[in-house]
Amino acid sequence: MLTPPADLPESLLRDAFGVESLDYRPVGWGSHHWTAGDRYFLTVDDLTVKRLHDDEDLDLPYERLRQALDAASGLRLPFVVAPVRPLVRLTARYAAALYRYVPGESFSWGDYPTEAHRDAVREMLVQVHTAAQAANREDFVIPHRQALSASGGNAGPFAERAARLVADHAEPIQRLLDRHDSLAASADPARFVLTHGEPHPGNTMRTADGWKLIDWDTALLAPPERDLWLLGGDHTAYTAATGIAVRPEMLELYRLRWLLNDLCVDSDRFRRPHSGTPDDEESWELLRANVTHAAKLAAAIRRIV
Repeated sequence: MLTPPADLPESLLRDAFGVESLDYRPVGWGSHHWTAGDRYFLTVDDLTVKRLHDDEDLDLPYERLRQALDAASGLRLPFVVAPVRPLVRLTARYAAALYRYVPGESFSWGDYPTEAHRDAVREMLVQVHTAAQAANREDFVIPHRQALSASGGNAGPFAERAARLVADHAEPIQRLLDRHDSLAASADPARFVLTHGEPHPGNTMRTADGWKLIDWDTALLAPPERDLWLLGGDHTAYTAATGIAVRPEMLELYRLRWLLNDLCVDSDRFRRPHSGTPDDEESWELLRANVTHAAKLAAAIRRIV
């Protein structure tokens, strides 16, 4: 995120983790990040964003986040960057995790820049997917789904235009929702493995100790394709290493899920009070791009299905 949350005093973070100074880092998207010198890296999550629906008690997204991070810690694999302390509930709305600062080369969201990079992530995913580790189970619920059919209200400068944009594309968006639901109904729970959830290049690092996989806040027991669609490339080597045959319809499911999640989260953002911050501006551009993508994808599905 580009700006720190206005309703979270930095002093609360310093007191919670016993650090003297913090520097906000406008990196990543979805969570807030600070560094404490060159020793620690601190991540804060807004639990209201992690709700599945408007009236969900905030204790439930907190528990899901805690269990995801506990699953990462339980792996005890050298490439897993897990918190060094248990998750801390700062306020009713915010929870924070503390990590050791990891120096190395970072990457951005997008395609893998080299096949060697993709191969390294595949090797890490093989170890994750074949680990015996408890975690929450995939339920195929799209968070904030109701936001796609809500009115704009007067929550802020983007409220009405965001609601109008989504309403103008309601038919193709609904087609994607229907396709998602149909594919989710065909998923086989017997195939569930521990998944990272977002193993794109931006959640990897190359360090002096080798490759690392970071940001485990979405770890779940789920179909392996939850990770593999982001890995891309040929999956022959993965199947040879794990014995798991990759199902194309599950790859499609998670491609759709990623897009629908983003549509719902950004639509929900603009139903809530907002003032037009840089984060709001970025979310608006993302919403516009994703609605355009959804319309094109729905047209392609109509031709195929």
